[in-house]
Amino acid sequence: MTQFFIANMAPIMFGALVVFLLSGFPVAFSLAANGLFFGFLGIEFGLLKPELLQALPNRVFGIMNNDTLLAIPFFTFMGLILERSGMAEDLLDTIGQLFGPLRGGVAYAVIFVGALLAATTGVVAASVISMGLISLPVMLRYGYDRRLATGVIAASGTLAQIIPPSLVLIVMADQLGRSVGDMYQAAFIPGLMLTAMYAGYVLSISIFRPQWVPALPAEARNLREPNGDSGVLSLLILIIGTAVVSYAFAKFYGASYPKAASDEVGIYASSFGIIGAFMLAFVNRKFKIGLLSRMAEKVVFVLIPPLALIFLVLGTIFVGIATPTEGGGMGALGAIILALLNRRLSWDLLKQAMNSTTRLSCFVVFILIGSTVFSLIFRGINGDLWVEHLLSSLPGGNTGFLIVVNVMFFLLAFFLDFFELAFILVPLVGPVAEKLGIDLIWFGVLLGVNMQTSFMHPPFGFALFYLRSVAPKEVKTSDIYWGAIPFVVIQIIMVALIIAFPQFVSVASKTDMKEQIQLKLDMPSITSDNSNAPNDGEAPELNFSSDVDKK
Repeated sequence: MTQFFIANMAPIMFGALVVFLLSGFPVAFSLAANGLFFGFLGIEFGLLKPELLQALPNRVFGIMNNDTLLAIPFFTFMGLILERSGMAEDLLDTIGQLFGPLRGGVAYAVIFVGALLAATTGVVAASVISMGLISLPVMLRYGYDRRLATGVIAASGTLAQIIPPSLVLIVMADQLGRSVGDMYQAAFIPGLMLTAMYAGYVLSISIFRPQWVPALPAEARNLREPNGDSGVLSLLILIIGTAVVSYAFAKFYGASYPKAASDEVGIYASSFGIIGAFMLAFVNRKFKIGLLSRMAEKVVFVLIPPLALIFLVLGTIFVGIATPTEGGGMGALGAIILALLNRRLSWDLLKQAMNSTTRLSCFVVFILIGSTVFSLIFRGINGDLWVEHLLSSLPGGNTGFLIVVNVMFFLLAFFLDFFELAFILVPLVGPVAEKLGIDLIWFGVLLGVNMQTSFMHPPFGFALFYLRSVAPKEVKTSDIYWGAIPFVVIQIIMVALIIAFPQFVSVASKTDMKEQIQLKLDMPSITSDNSNAPNDGEAPELNFSSDVDKK
């Protein structure tokens, strides 16, 4: 029996962890207790040396010294401030008026605003709760199908999981040892594609089930000109003009700086065009010259603040001006400024945001410490080799490995949070993927899209619980669950598309995360008169120095 236990200690340890987690014990303490228990058993049976546990303090201090993880409290604080700054209300009202004449217009507005909130807050709870409080009563009042309405809101809120600045991508980059900026760039196109697929689903519903997504009645569309015109033509002209100005600036900037990256040119050109549109709208409102319609002016003033925040966070990261941690700090400051401009900033708001940020940050760090204890012991008993042998010997090569890993993540997402999946499973499957020749940036984005379903899984999806907490009583829990299923299917289709077409996830120039250290050893020269020679019994003096280049 003892020999069997020693020979199979790795799978037994992993199975014991599953039992711990299913028992409902806190994840952080389950990981640490499981690791220490099997660590002591390994020492007792002679598999491990007691000195192995001396590495734990260094690992814990390594977590505390990890600058990348500072981005998590910054982005969390930014999202919590923006949730209460009034930005979501203004966006949903304005975009709802813009798309109101279309069938499914409010649903399109929810998806569009969900993508914008994802690119500014990065927090699922903030997006789902805000849109559930504002949009769901409107959609129900004008006859939207309950299942569709709740499904659109929950799914649009989960876009914060894949569209930068996502907390999932920060953790994924940290666990896979890759650059957060590269992970953000790689996830941008899949996030936009997923947004377009949600809109495509609403479009198909408006064609085949038009009674589920009625257009807003005329009396609900109050953002009109005195002559009754909608003002959309003025907005279209403004958009075309902004695009022309941005294109001209891109040509000028590209000619002036031929070595500039395409991301840099695009970000600067877009910013220049958007600033021009904002200045035109400001002059139009200030001097009442009537160049823009009410709709165009309202859209500009509502959209520019979140777009400016997106540039402040993501633009500076993509261009290379700031690291993700610095971008998160600037985003938190930008969120405070927006709340101040909207006259929503108060001491109570700051206190609530800081309390929630502290709780989430402590939650993440405790799970990370627990997973560190578990991974140290698991690797000590060669558990990583067991996982590598188990997954690399699957039939189908890389495709078989990807299918099995994604199915495993999808099923475990019924019970585990995305933080728990990222800290427990990603360190186990990441090295196997790298040895199989799979790009870890691509692999991280793929798992990020997959783990997005953890918020939408009936019956344990957190986004469904967030929506249930703010939904009116006439909306049944079964309506929320059934409404989520089509969007879970869309997310699974997105996972399949990424596997089938890897080029959807790409980074122009990846950051080298390896440290290159050159050690210099300077020995004293001994002259003919032996003036620098050491005395008898003394060791020669050696001077050490190192040049560290971390790219």
